[in-house]
Amino acid sequence: MKRFTVSSNQPKTFKRMGRNCEMATFLIEKKQIGNIGMREELDLQLHLAACSMCRLFQEQSKLINQLVQGLTQSPRLDELFKAQMHGLIMSELKKIN
Repeated sequence: MKRFTVSSNQPKTFKRMGRNCEMATFLIEKKQIGNIGMREELDLQLHLAACSMCRLFQEQSKLINQLVQGLTQSPRLDELFKAQMHGLIMSELKKIN
């Protein structure tokens, strides 16, 4: 993955934008983990309004977090399946006894 770097010969605007994008991506991740302050939320929303790359990052980050959460949740058996399995187990146990 290529990292955005700012060389010293680029205008100050690009340097600030790079730092702002770093802060925006940090706030996007922080917001998904927990809460961010009102000032941070305002700064993030202002940046997202102007930066399509960070909006894309936010969408992708949300999707990745949802997929990871889906992988880490344990599957649950529905009640009908449980009842059917219980019935099969009980019938097999009766055969043994």
